[in-house]
Amino acid sequence: MEIGHSGSLFAMMKRIERSAWFQGFIISIIVVAALTVGAKTYALPYGIEKGINYLDNFITVFFLVELSLRFIACDDKRHFFKDPWNIFDTIIVAGSLMPISETEMILVARLLRVFRVLRLVSIIPDLRFLINALLKAIPKMGYIALLMFIIFYIFAAVGSIFFHHVNEELWGDIAISMLTLFRIATFEDWTDVMYETMDVYPFSWIFYIIFIFLTAFVFLNMMVGVVLDVMTRETAEEEHENQENHHQALVTQISELQAQVAHLADKIDAQQERKD
Repeated sequence: MEIGHSGSLFAMMKRIERSAWFQGFIISIIVVAALTVGAKTYALPYGIEKGINYLDNFITVFFLVELSLRFIACDDKRHFFKDPWNIFDTIIVAGSLMPISETEMILVARLLRVFRVLRLVSIIPDLRFLINALLKAIPKMGYIALLMFIIFYIFAAVGSIFFHHVNEELWGDIAISMLTLFRIATFEDWTDVMYETMDVYPFSWIFYIIFIFLTAFVFLNMMVGVVLDVMTRETAEEEHENQENHHQALVTQISELQAQVAHLADKIDAQQERKD
């Protein structure tokens, strides 16, 4: 009876943990946690601040209970912490349990409370998919970033050579020139920089047009293309995995049905032999 009772309790906890209403409630609590973090940045009356502290403590306890429930409902406890998102949630919850007091760790504890908002990523599957795709795209994006750095370096050297006497604050050395080029690449008053150099070099607009074309159009689209390519492959792999799981489930059901049919056939044969 105890085994059956524990099994039914485990099944009930598993249903609760995977239910849509419970997931929605968790998202609501995370949003409330984000609002409490923002509210603490204001000068509030003592009563409201005390109420927010009580609410923050409730949120911390709820996150602990939710994580414990998820761990208990996990079919394979040994693989629970092999999931990076479970490790992330555990770190956030453990950090939230740190008492907020005037200690050296107060900044770390407050930062971890701020990062509780990121739990939305671990709760919502679509956000997890986007983050996973972005992380897998980072290696390829790194090569594009390296190529962009080379372009920045070349144009910064050229700009420092030709324009340093036009404006020392913008083109004095290669480091300042790269910062100026970053300003141009983000379109932050870049025309003011261009018109200033055009007063001395009328055809210097060619320098800016080529640089903007390479950075703002070519490399940016390459970054977007890499992310989209990874997301497309991830989507295809996920669909293939779902099809395999569905096929495996069908094979399992068919095997179970065959076993039941064979068992019924044995019973019918046994009854027939008794009659004979």
